[in-house]
Amino acid sequence: MKELFVKYLVTLSYFLEGSTRYKRFKGFFDDLLNNDDYPYKKYFDLFMVFIILSSVIILVIDVREHVAYWLEWYDLYVVTVIFIVEYILRLWVYGDIHKIVIAHYEEAEFFEKPFSLKKVFSEIFALKWEYITSVPAIIDLIAILPSYREIRVLRVFVLFRAFKMLRYSKSLLQFFEILRNKKIELYALFLLLSFFTLIASMMIYVFEGAGQNPNINSLFDAIYWAVVTVTTVGYGDITPVTTEGRFISILVIITGLGAITFLTSIIVSAFGEKLPEIKQTRVLNQVAKTRDLNLVCGYGKIGQIVSDKLRAQGEKLLVIENDPEKVKKAELDGHKVLEADATKSDTLMKLNISRNVKSVLAVTHDDIINVFITINARSLCSDVEIIARCSEKSVATKLKLAGANHLIMPEEIAGLLGAVYIGQPVAFDALQAILTRKKSARIDEVEVKRGSFLDGAKVGDFDFTAARLVLLAVLKPLASEKTSHYVIFNPPEDTELHAHDILVVMGYNVSIADFKGRMEQSVRYKKD
Repeated sequence: MKELFVKYLVTLSYFLEGSTRYKRFKGFFDDLLNNDDYPYKKYFDLFMVFIILSSVIILVIDVREHVAYWLEWYDLYVVTVIFIVEYILRLWVYGDIHKIVIAHYEEAEFFEKPFSLKKVFSEIFALKWEYITSVPAIIDLIAILPSYREIRVLRVFVLFRAFKMLRYSKSLLQFFEILRNKKIELYALFLLLSFFTLIASMMIYVFEGAGQNPNINSLFDAIYWAVVTVTTVGYGDITPVTTEGRFISILVIITGLGAITFLTSIIVSAFGEKLPEIKQTRVLNQVAKTRDLNLVCGYGKIGQIVSDKLRAQGEKLLVIENDPEKVKKAELDGHKVLEADATKSDTLMKLNISRNVKSVLAVTHDDIINVFITINARSLCSDVEIIARCSEKSVATKLKLAGANHLIMPEEIAGLLGAVYIGQPVAFDALQAILTRKKSARIDEVEVKRGSFLDGAKVGDFDFTAARLVLLAVLKPLASEKTSHYVIFNPPEDTELHAHDILVVMGYNVSIADFKGRMEQSVRYKKD
């Protein structure tokens, strides 16, 4: 009989290990209950908060007056069943039982020893007991008890349903997590304060508990007075009447003020240490709702210029920088900043690069770091556009191989501009004015829209001169690569234009805006 049970147990365990449907099913509930990044978890949390609040309100109202039958039925059956199902699901997703069975079975087969069901069940029990005895699980279990209305005393546990909401509030959980990091200091303060309170209560009882003070008739009264005084609450229902008692009150009050000051310093220190992490979590939560994001990796001189230009163009951007000084600089400049290392995969994975990010700009001062950022980004997303900065030509090849779509070489660009200035100073002034936008002229890209007046036309069919524009180049997409183009500089008039071609034009802001408006208007007119 035992051998047959073991056979079925092992067979079932291997079946579950190989079943993608089971893993998908269990993973769904695990994400729904525990994964803050899962998109549907917030709806589940809101649903549970509603259930908890409604049950607490019903039970509180029922203390003084009987609630309607349907509300009693809702609280007794609907709420209780939901709480029980949630508790069972949390217990189920906490660890994998079948993996424990497989591990023990394979160990027994390898060492040719008997398969011990006792060890298997002991480890399974230890795993589940670890969850059952955790504070959140205890609160979940106690929160079920108030529904059994036949046992009136259990209704005191209605408060635990309010505590249950802590699981669904990130802010409260974060607050308790901060306090947990200072548990040694808090324990020390609590023990010291408890010891002093006990001593003070015994002293006041000795001096005034023998009939001197009619309000202190027991040791409990003395403890009550000491707690009220040391916490600086001071209800005034018990006051010392002897000189010794008043002297003890002075000591208790001074100790209470010191304890409150110490407690405040502990909490402030804990929040100061966790502030960067809180900021990072807030930024990640904001970014999770953003699409077409541009990641600026590095906030040096180039990163600052790029970030300012992107913001001026209305682009969504996030600066990633691990230097605290540069992080402060970016925050003061008004940019959204994530203090993290862009060379690590976890950083880009948290940002959900494949869904949220449009482009990655690796513009740190170190070419090697830019190579690692490029490799990291390309390995996580094959479609994202990567623009990398490099100083050495030897690194440029490596960046291209790593997956960079475009390269920025500031030193080479500066050299070329210097040569232009020496040979053609007027052209240099014009180019600098356009690049720095000191004049109203600029260079811009205009995509040929499908169905517009340029779709299927030739360059010579449109009078760019009359439109106060200069056509510098036409970028035609490569069929094999979505993000790559081949460039036709100074295109001849018989060059055919098609949808998704990109025109590089130079002109005044008003001229470029008018040209884009014509493009959009022709598309709408054709649709109508």
